[in-house]
Amino acid sequence: MVTDPTATAFAAADFGGIVKRPPLAVLRAGSTADIEAVLPVAAANNIAVVPRGCGHTSLGQAQALDGLVIDLTALNEVHDLTEDEVTVDAGATWNSLLARTLQRGLTPRVLTDYLGISVGGTLSVGGIGGSSHRYGVQTDNVLALDVVTADGVLRRCSPTELPDLFHAVLGGFGQCGVIARATLPLIPAPARVRRVKVYYPTIDELLACQRRLLVDGRFDFLQGEILPTPDGWVYMLDVASYYTSPHEPDDDLLVTGIGFVATRDKIEDLSYWEFATRLDDTVTYLEGTGEWQAPHPWPNLLLPDAELDAFTSEIMADLEQADLGASGLILIYPMTTAAFGTPLFRLPEGSTVYLVAGLRFATDAAKAQEMVAGNRRWYDTAVSVGGTSYPTGAIPFTGADWTRHLGTARAALAEAKARYDPSNLFPRRFA
Repeated sequence: MVTDPTATAFAAADFGGIVKRPPLAVLRAGSTADIEAVLPVAAANNIAVVPRGCGHTSLGQAQALDGLVIDLTALNEVHDLTEDEVTVDAGATWNSLLARTLQRGLTPRVLTDYLGISVGGTLSVGGIGGSSHRYGVQTDNVLALDVVTADGVLRRCSPTELPDLFHAVLGGFGQCGVIARATLPLIPAPARVRRVKVYYPTIDELLACQRRLLVDGRFDFLQGEILPTPDGWVYMLDVASYYTSPHEPDDDLLVTGIGFVATRDKIEDLSYWEFATRLDDTVTYLEGTGEWQAPHPWPNLLLPDAELDAFTSEIMADLEQADLGASGLILIYPMTTAAFGTPLFRLPEGSTVYLVAGLRFATDAAKAQEMVAGNRRWYDTAVSVGGTSYPTGAIPFTGADWTRHLGTARAALAEAKARYDPSNLFPRRFA
């Protein structure tokens, strides 16, 4: 347990760099027993507790003003790696987990784009990746959890053992307990990846192609980006096919019907590890420019397919590069909801939804607040057409927003919280 200004200042910040809420203390958990010991003490003294992995939130979601932040990063061991599953500490990063599983030729089903974030962190919110169109989010791919509840008891939960706790913790923003370990399914990892990038002059072409590819299923990874250029915006399809020799994909078949132009577009062949860690070079670049340390007011929205075209047209109508920052872009990609099953990961109605995520980089605090206000306008527009938020981003939420967001899942969450956190040790995020 540390209370020095350096430690509390660290825990008062997050990747968003927009709000700073210093805690009273930070527990650098060295074992599950540390968490079990401290929670009853905090509860007895009415000290709010928030678990923290890598702090990759945008608006203080991993902060605890005048409370206790539990730093889980030292709990990072990989345990019980078998041919089809792995148990891993919540503080381990996804890149460290993947490095271990690849030694056995295995991989988690869903990986986020950036792997320098913790397992417990993404399981607390959802965890979206380029294979979510097949497997759902990371919380849909969990076999069991070890969770320390407010009374300091370590509980094992799964879809069949304490399922109320299991479903309240996955995507629950740490409102019912601290994830200590997770058991995840694994699948055989491909050796290599054939990646294709196609650039379109209009968003209509990108969306039309994404819809076709979602149906025909030819690619294992399916995303898209809206990128600024000196002449305006360009719309990039980013897809990949996984393989292991001798089953190499036919490039001509891969690009059939997607508008691929050899002189404009790109095909590259990478190892699976190179592809999974493809953002490492981007992070190094952004660290060099200072943008990785700048405020990141990133909104993440989920739109029903039927409303996507109108929504993107509205937000793009007067959008300028300055509204995103020098290295800013918009991610946009489809997911089939049949693969989703996490009750607290709230989806729009329909069989297909789209993630629309604005990767904004602010130059200063004033610009960051301007971008946050813009995020709220995007959110209000999305909600008005049946959209939802993936609430790790920089969109201010009121109690009423949470009530609307949770919808029919709110009652079960409230019941679980009353059972496992009756003293409201963990901050309540719903009215």
